[in-house]
Amino acid sequence: MVEHFVQFRVEGQTIYGMMHLPDGKGKFPAVALCHGFTGNRIEAHRLFVKMARLLAANGIAALRFDFRGSGESEGDFEQVTVSGEITDALAALEFLRKQPEIDSERIGLIGLSLGGCVAACAASRDGRVRALVLWAAVADLKGMRGRMQPEVRELLEKQGWIDFGGWKVSKNFYDDAERIDPLREVLRYDGAVLIVHGANDTVVPVDHAHRYHAAFQCKKQLHIIPDADHTFARLNWEEEVMQVTLEWMKTHL
Repeated sequence: MVEHFVQFRVEGQTIYGMMHLPDGKGKFPAVALCHGFTGNRIEAHRLFVKMARLLAANGIAALRFDFRGSGESEGDFEQVTVSGEITDALAALEFLRKQPEIDSERIGLIGLSLGGCVAACAASRDGRVRALVLWAAVADLKGMRGRMQPEVRELLEKQGWIDFGGWKVSKNFYDDAERIDPLREVLRYDGAVLIVHGANDTVVPVDHAHRYHAAFQCKKQLHIIPDADHTFARLNWEEEVMQVTLEWMKTHL
């Protein structure tokens, strides 16, 4: 396979990513990967690197990219919003479609955690994404502020931001998120969606997966991995999530 750095512009800022291309001559189907909140294009235990290389080894190109304000991309994290990440994901889809090696009609999306929510919304708005895979995806954005400890919520309202493990998260992030209803957004999606979740996810509980599965009105499949955590952080969980994702993309792209 061939791997090379790429970049594209969104609203005056540069997004950096890595393209993985299969051996041979295109045009190849392609998948963009959307990382989680405070994550980056590598993700926990190199999950995105491994997934992208597995796809490329099986004839499917992959684009890993950092949202603006994350990883190496331009922008400050305190400016990050879910709406902005959806815009970035849509731009990544357009970037893929313009590449000479890529079949612009055979495009898919993968998203992890908040990136799963972003991928679901982007696929629904784009209208041309054939295959979608959600890993431990967030289904309820309106509840995030409500789940804060009262003193943290008070601090957010007072100073306009909070320190989230060294990340400056703005009040605007929460205001924006509460205006987005992913379960309503996905009613428009008409491709094929695979929803993968760990049964023991304590960050995004497994009921989020069931809510997505109920909301989608297209070809859909729910895959729960017993005992698995939020990022599938054991070798057998990782192998399972990667294999079911690969088979979904091979079948539906």
